[in-house]
Amino acid sequence: MNKAMQMALKLLSYPDLDVSKTYKMERAIKELVGTHPAPEDCEIWNLEVPVGDHGVPVRMFRTRGTQPTGGIVYFHGGGWVTGNIDSYTRVCSNIARATGRVVASVDYRLAPEFPFPAGVEDCYGVARWAYQGGGGADLPVDGLTLMGDSAGGNLAAVTALLARDRGEFSVPQQILLYPATANRHGAASPYPSAEENGTDYLLTNRRIEEYLELYIQREEDWNSPYFAPLLAEDLSRQPRTLIITAEYDPLRDEGEDYGRRLVQAGNLVEVHRLADALHGFISLPQRFEHVQKTMALVRAFLEGGAQA
Repeated sequence: MNKAMQMALKLLSYPDLDVSKTYKMERAIKELVGTHPAPEDCEIWNLEVPVGDHGVPVRMFRTRGTQPTGGIVYFHGGGWVTGNIDSYTRVCSNIARATGRVVASVDYRLAPEFPFPAGVEDCYGVARWAYQGGGGADLPVDGLTLMGDSAGGNLAAVTALLARDRGEFSVPQQILLYPATANRHGAASPYPSAEENGTDYLLTNRRIEEYLELYIQREEDWNSPYFAPLLAEDLSRQPRTLIITAEYDPLRDEGEDYGRRLVQAGNLVEVHRLADALHGFISLPQRFEHVQKTMALVRAFLEGGAQA
């Protein structure tokens, strides 16, 4: 990354506002600037999946005129506090077109109104519905994959753990984009990337910690593996996994460490670090190199092969 770009990012990262006071404004801004019209070649429809005593909105994406070869259940990023299925229209339509899969984007409940484990249970409930055939022909069970970025990558990993532990369904494969997997960040983090990338690259350590303060509201939950999957004592019988991290991301090392832990537990795992990438790159337009590289890696993984 050149020095001019580094300086620009540092200036943009400096006004690190208190998330607890600004999250509603951040949501509104994402609604204004983060919502994109669906491409004409993408068919989109909405449904609601019953989970517990409420319904979870799900938005479906399918490329027009194609016969999907499988499905993806997608959990969006946003620190468990922001983001929704509207702000991820571009991401999910890009994935549907790049992979030939149907994508089901999950509008799980957000903190602080609904702290942990509300969002986890929403994601688990929609995944259970999908893997038990609730989507019918519109969401094929064969080859169904969990996928998410950032907080959504965390929720995908946690859903896979819960599926094993509860025994209601099995997850064959998952794709985790720059996932949050640990329970300590900033100065308390044992990972070099938190120190190297925690102040000058848009997603800062302070912002991560403030998101977590809104998401985790009971002291005992900080040590739950269903919040931080790296805390799980047993990571055996987990899905075949693709993890993609970003070079300039404070979460980089914990995502890669999760990959190592999965391998040590006997799972099949690919880990790829994208050079010069920032946290959140999957939300960029399709023309950007890191998005194209990610789509190529995802496509190869879904087709059963590895790509260096």
